[in-house]
Amino acid sequence: MTSLDSLDLSRNRLVGSIPLSLAQIYRLGVLDLSHNHLSGEIPTSSQLQIFIKSSYEDNIDLCGPPLEKLCIDGELTQKPNVNVYEEYLFFNNEFLISMGIGFTASFWMVFGSILFKRSWRRSYFNFLNNLKDNVHVKIAIFVTVLKQDKDYQVTISYVLYIAFFMY
Repeated sequence: MTSLDSLDLSRNRLVGSIPLSLAQIYRLGVLDLSHNHLSGEIPTSSQLQIFIKSSYEDNIDLCGPPLEKLCIDGELTQKPNVNVYEEYLFFNNEFLISMGIGFTASFWMVFGSILFKRSWRRSYFNFLNNLKDNVHVKIAIFVTVLKQDKDYQVTISYVLYIAFFMY
């Protein structure tokens, strides 16, 4: 791994200090460690100091050259401010709360109206009965057509066409 040409570790939520082994990559032409939560001093080597400041951008607790923020005795001048917040987490609390509210509201809009309006309740159960009967008839036609064709010359697509588009 000492012959990497470019290394882009930006926006990976990395926490901690930059490892010393990164300074031993000699032919590294491009390095991007920006937008992480790195802290401590940038390892001193001619390799890591030649990259531009934007390679280390948005790492608040990172110090040392080429950054303007200097370290005193290899330590930060202030206490590290590593507060990793999962801002891109999809299933965060706000999402789960809104999903619960949406489910409850839609459930009561649909089934509450069926529960309280007799005409809608009758229409809904008539629809379910008709759907059950329709599926039963189509399955019976499908099985009958398969039993009648003993030579199996009728393709499955034709049988499905007959069964589902007959009505």
